[in-house]
Amino acid sequence: MRIRLLKNQTIGDRLGMSVSLVVMVLTFSLLNENYFQWANFQSILISASLMGLVAVGESFLIIAGHIDLSPGSVSAMSGVLVAVLLGRGVGAFPALILVALVGMGIGYLNAALVTRLRLEPFIATLATMSIIRGAAFIINNGKPAPISDELYLSFGVFPILGLPVPVWLLVAVIAVFSVVLSRTRFGRNVYIVGGNATAARLAGIDAKKLVTKLYMITAGLSALGGAMLASRMNVGHPAASNGLEFDAVTAAILGGIAFTGGVGNLAGTVLGILVLQGFNNGLLLMNVPSFWQYVARGVLLIVALSFDFVRNRRR
Repeated sequence: MRIRLLKNQTIGDRLGMSVSLVVMVLTFSLLNENYFQWANFQSILISASLMGLVAVGESFLIIAGHIDLSPGSVSAMSGVLVAVLLGRGVGAFPALILVALVGMGIGYLNAALVTRLRLEPFIATLATMSIIRGAAFIINNGKPAPISDELYLSFGVFPILGLPVPVWLLVAVIAVFSVVLSRTRFGRNVYIVGGNATAARLAGIDAKKLVTKLYMITAGLSALGGAMLASRMNVGHPAASNGLEFDAVTAAILGGIAFTGGVGNLAGTVLGILVLQGFNNGLLLMNVPSFWQYVARGVLLIVALSFDFVRNRRR
């Protein structure tokens, strides 16, 4: 009965987000005629490709009762690292694989701090966020690292059915991880660990091993997204992706994933990604000053957490 209730509430959350998405699109379309254009929707999807990858990883972590604040730093460091590797003659595909592996290694470190040293996830990843951002500056002496490898640069712009590779990468990741979360034992264990740690232990689930995998997945996706961003920008910039993790968490919470863990799905996260990125894009088209955009995104995060509080009370 409880599972059915939570499922119905999740469907209700998605319905509410769908209505919000439609209202937002109509509102910005009335305010700016350029909003409801295919070229602008392409821009929204391209901008969402990085944040979406991180939001997928954060969704798994939040459902399991954890959080990672380091994805923005991991993304920036990965962009600089891949640029440096390419500049030293490493091929495009090997460089991409190496960066993804480095990202997963950072995820393993985050997990070790949480599961072995028993640090709070917020504190542990806040610390690594600072360390990794510093490493992003140190790798190339604080300077942006330009990219000239033509094959690698094509990753960020090569169109397939009118959309570049990063968008299709996000679609593939969402499709695969949606099946993992909803149709596999691993996915069920994520819900159990986040919903009831005691039940997870009694069921014989190795929560530490599962959480380690989730941190590695999140950091790996963040690294991959940062590498794709560098391909689009033609440069690896150590100051890139600032605040990325907060946008990803906002998208997940807006999509109905409970901040307390145990509830939510990636369908809701996708809606949250579209709403948040569409909102950001609308503000840009309206020429809202950048400092007010920070305020607006902060307000949106508060709104998302408020909705999450109300949903938890209902549960």
